Amino acid sequence: MEIFSIFVSIAFLMFLAYRGFSVLVLSPILALFAVLLSGGESLLAHYTQIFMVKLGDFATIYFPLFLLSAVFGKIMESSGCAQSIADYISEKIGPQHAILAVILSCAVLTYGGVSLFVVVFAVYPIAVELFRKSDTPKRLIPGAIALGAFTFTMSAVPGTPAIQNIIPCQYFGTNAFAAPVISIIATLIMIGFGMAWLNTQAKAARLAGETYGDHVEKIMTNAEGTKIPNFWVSFIPVVMVILTNYVCVKYVFPNIDTSYLQEEKYGAIDIKTVASNWAIIVSLFFAIVFVIATNYKKIDITKCVNIGAQDSLGPIFNTASVVGYGAVISSLPGFVLIRDWLLSLSGGNPIVSSSFVTSVLAGITGSASGGMSIALEMLGAKYLEMANSLGISPEIIHRVVSISSGSLDTLPHNGAVITLLAICGLTHKDSYKDIFVTSLVGPILAVIVTIALSSMFGLY
Repeated sequence: MEIFSIFVSIAFLMFLAYRGFSVLVLSPILALFAVLLSGGESLLAHYTQIFMVKLGDFATIYFPLFLLSAVFGKIMESSGCAQSIADYISEKIGPQHAILAVILSCAVLTYGGVSLFVVVFAVYPIAVELFRKSDTPKRLIPGAIALGAFTFTMSAVPGTPAIQNIIPCQYFGTNAFAAPVISIIATLIMIGFGMAWLNTQAKAARLAGETYGDHVEKIMTNAEGTKIPNFWVSFIPVVMVILTNYVCVKYVFPNIDTSYLQEEKYGAIDIKTVASNWAIIVSLFFAIVFVIATNYKKIDITKCVNIGAQDSLGPIFNTASVVGYGAVISSLPGFVLIRDWLLSLSGGNPIVSSSFVTSVLAGITGSASGGMSIALEMLGAKYLEMANSLGISPEIIHRVVSISSGSLDTLPHNGAVITLLAICGLTHKDSYKDIFVTSLVGPILAVIVTIALSSMFGLY
């Protein structure tokens, strides 16, 4: 019954999330449901002392990142900087390479720290124009955007500020540039595989006489009606996020006196525990200041900051709620048996086990960060212990977990997938096949190759 209660809880979480219920509500209810079925102790104790404590811990650590990312994305959107970058790339590459232009536009923006939802709104009008001029079927736009925004820049490219690349740092003592060799290889696999698929589909469509199609577009325009800023000025904050992040984690924080962190009031921690978070906070802060300084006449700063702050609350608490769910589940007696079973499936290999568990949980929750958070909350310490005992670099586990989180997460019930299709005015029937191949099959292939290379050759 103890094991059954956990599987029933997870099954309901997956089903109800697919039906559209918020995980913010589902997570505590289904966590306590599992406690009730397993005959556990006080429901209120599990709720206040386990679920809420872990939710609070996650929010405490990562709220600044979510907040600054949301504000940065809003300011980039409102100032026209995001649009400027997308326009420039599409102009230079041209409609004859419409698919590549869309992918690169999304990749540059997301790698620079812009929210993927902002990216979709900024790039979609450009994609429509390019695809129309090249007469490429509109149904391929979601697949191209998904490849550029939901895959390699979220989980594989070294230094990406995406939360999926930052969460593992807390558990493994790594940084955002962990395992750069296999990161780059995984990135190339995702890009190459996804591009090959989309180009093949476009070629087949041309041969079949399929065109862009007759679609009525509702194009989003700059709400402020301001002039789009210069590309190079718009591109500087993107570069600032990446370079400042790198300089901080590689040179600044390791070389300054942080012995004060050993004091009890700071949690008696090591700089490695917080270096990645600090680096992202600093890089996003300076990027925001730069965008405001160069575009203060074009944007309503108060409005951007307020809307960005409000937009950050949903994502942070949804993810934190899933973390609380994982903490309750891992506290149940039946979890010990499930944990040992999951670990046994990999033959004691933490690389394989972490990949499998993270992928499955990301698929169940329909969330890369949510699935990863549950996996690491339940097994992160165990994976680190296993890796250290086997002489495996924690950087490899970090990268494998990060890439794996971005595989099964884009099943049909994923929120980003649903939003993308809604913005494009298409349905799952129209375009999900291409999203599935570019954002799910490609990352899985990258995970397999990454595991093989790190296991056989020790690459990282």
